[in-house]
Amino acid sequence: MSNYKIETKCVQGGYTPGNGEPRQIPIVQSTTFRYETSEDMGKLFDLEASGYFYSRLQNPTCDAVAAKICELEGGSAAMLTSSGQAANFYAVFNIANCGDHVVSSSTIYGGTYNLFAVTMKKMGIDFTFVTPDCTEEELAAAFRPNTKAVFGETIANPALTVLDIEKFAKAAHAHGVPLIIDNTFATPVNCRPFEWGADIVTHSTTKYMDGHGAAVGGCIVDSGNFDWLAHREKFPGLCTPDDSYHGIVYAEKFGQDGAFIYKATAQLMRDFGSTPAPQSAFLLNLGLESLHVRMERHCANALAVAKFLEAHEKISWVTYAGLESSPYYALAQKYMPNGTCGVVSFGVKGGRKAAEKFMKHLKLAAIETHVADARTCCLHPASATHRQMNDEELIAAGVSGDLVRLSCGLENADDLIADLAQALESL
Repeated sequence: MSNYKIETKCVQGGYTPGNGEPRQIPIVQSTTFRYETSEDMGKLFDLEASGYFYSRLQNPTCDAVAAKICELEGGSAAMLTSSGQAANFYAVFNIANCGDHVVSSSTIYGGTYNLFAVTMKKMGIDFTFVTPDCTEEELAAAFRPNTKAVFGETIANPALTVLDIEKFAKAAHAHGVPLIIDNTFATPVNCRPFEWGADIVTHSTTKYMDGHGAAVGGCIVDSGNFDWLAHREKFPGLCTPDDSYHGIVYAEKFGQDGAFIYKATAQLMRDFGSTPAPQSAFLLNLGLESLHVRMERHCANALAVAKFLEAHEKISWVTYAGLESSPYYALAQKYMPNGTCGVVSFGVKGGRKAAEKFMKHLKLAAIETHVADARTCCLHPASATHRQMNDEELIAAGVSGDLVRLSCGLENADDLIADLAQALESL
């Protein structure tokens, strides 16, 4: 489907039924697959043949949906995981091991930051965090001889900063490492990072791709553009024999297009088992079929809400890259000219107590830890996800006491604004 527009790929990508076959992707709800001979199955274990033998590694339903996301991003290979957190872990751990180093944007999702700064640090992988607004010189200074990757988010959650993808890609490639981009908030409908130099893309498919709060999931997509063999000494896991698979060298056997995903599947999914359920993949595909339609409404609603909030006397600040007043407006126009996302962050005058009171008076917007849903949801991080932090720790984390994160759904924008207006009237 490479010649089709992205809207058509959302609807029909990844799966083409044959004559008399199901029009919808079948749910292959089976853990195992039958073979006539041990030799047939042995070829699968040796990675000498394609097919399925155990759904912890691969499943036909999951692979069909991964193929659709791969087409949407313009990649060469993809795999689903059980969550976006698993996708980010696999994407980094596939090439960075004990004793290695990774450069990351500092304004990333708090769960990802904790994964990198705490959990993976215990595994012997060191991370240097740089502000996305750093200069090229500051970014270059963060690299070390053992740096294996650079990581960032297209649109950060919840800071909503926009990453200069080309700047980070240029720095990564100058040091012989790939750029990994979490494209969850923008989705490939609004931004395709591979076109700007990124090498690996991840998603929490739980968000806009699913879009209905139905199934947790993640995805990794490889661009097929990074030449692992040209940097053989940096990536021994891809460029030297794997003893657990009879000495296979992934970069030689599967080439630049497939080595990264084959290794992540054969090694990491085998050993860690962050397996997506076929039923969850089926639900994800239903969401993907309308992704292009929904993102347009999410962005339109968010822009209308952001403009309303920016002009309201009881709001102290608004962060949304679609506003011309945003410091990230120019970058957003460059990378996402058709819209950014449906999430708006803002501060309520009066600080934490005022923000908490405002939240109590919302009627249409539900208080949830979720984001990027068909239904509008809202969160006050200081009293929810970050409630264990004191004021000083909140400031260090970039979460002020007055911050409210609003994820605009698919409702009528006038109704959303009216709900916000009546809640603000209570202050």
